[in-house]
Amino acid sequence: MTVHYTGTLEDGTVFDSSRDREPLAFVVGKGMVIQGFEEALLGQEAGAKVTVTIPPEKAYGDYDPRQVFVVSREQVPPDIPLEVGTKLKLSSEQGTLFVAITEVTDDEITLDANHELAGKTLTFALELLTVA
Repeated sequence: MTVHYTGTLEDGTVFDSSRDREPLAFVVGKGMVIQGFEEALLGQEAGAKVTVTIPPEKAYGDYDPRQVFVVSREQVPPDIPLEVGTKLKLSSEQGTLFVAITEVTDDEITLDANHELAGKTLTFALELLTVA
């Protein structure tokens, strides 16, 4: 499938849109897009325009406070900018973890491993261009 989309939050803020770039292409059933996005397009034909509101459980999941942790500032390499909003990729034997810095003090750094859209209800305006 290929689709143009505009995603908004409950307050109307646009968080992503394909309108100024190439449409999104994905294969149905491969987990390439969030569940609610794919479900909204199933059974639709090319040219269909659909608006769907997707709850967190069919998007990026609920916000999990257990995914927030604090590390000593000494554990962070000196070349990493310690600014709120900085996104980091952490690697270990358990795999890769993407986090964002949410707080910086003189002694500690707070990291959040939740997806930035976790816990949010999302609305998508979709235009189905092709069905494969």
